[in-house]
Amino acid sequence: MPQNQPEQQAPPVQRLRVRYAKRGRLRFTSHRDFSRAFERAVFRARIPMAYSSGFNPHPRISYAGAAPTGSASEAEYLELALAEVVVPAEVHAMLDEALPPGLDVLEVVESPGGSLSDLLEGSRWRIDLAADGAAAADAVARFLAADEALVERMTKKGMREFDARGAVVSLVVLPADDPGRTSLDVVLRHGTPAVRPDDVLRGLETVAGLPAGEAPMMTRLAQGPLLDSGEVGDPLAGHA
Repeated sequence: MPQNQPEQQAPPVQRLRVRYAKRGRLRFTSHRDFSRAFERAVFRARIPMAYSSGFNPHPRISYAGAAPTGSASEAEYLELALAEVVVPAEVHAMLDEALPPGLDVLEVVESPGGSLSDLLEGSRWRIDLAADGAAAADAVARFLAADEALVERMTKKGMREFDARGAVVSLVVLPADDPGRTSLDVVLRHGTPAVRPDDVLRGLETVAGLPAGEAPMMTRLAQGPLLDSGEVGDPLAGHA
């Protein structure tokens, strides 16, 4: 008997780009768990999603540059493909209502086309750790003066060794009120394999002997194009 062909879905008529935050305990949500929660939120909010073709259609959601599990973030991005034209501000309100506190929608704009992932060239992070400020400043100076800082991390392809120093665009010790705590401001260039803020901490320990202490707090503050100034730009700028 001839096999039934899967239904072909109509192409999207609108695409929206979404910036959202992972805060508090929700920073421990894995990317897989977040994607499931977000799909449920889209369904509850009755957003007119476009669906993939095939025997098992899925809502067309493209995720870009997800932060590592355990990291907080104010700059996570995804793109929605829709079957109807909607008002971005209304989608913003509906998603924010449907998602749990800690997964917070910050901005929704219409996509101008092109690849969202290609705009995410770098990230700015704040790293809070238990370390003396003077010792941290000395370690940062030695790290920045080094030609490389080789670290190891388990990846999907097994244990990999890579240079944490090469991805660092800037690294600054911030003033701290608590003498036993230190905050670092770091801008990382995205690449393959991706260098994460915890890799920078391992590099600081390898090059300069600075221990990160227990449970350093890592928060992504921005993600977007790398500007000539070394700052991280806004990938949604001009499309609100």
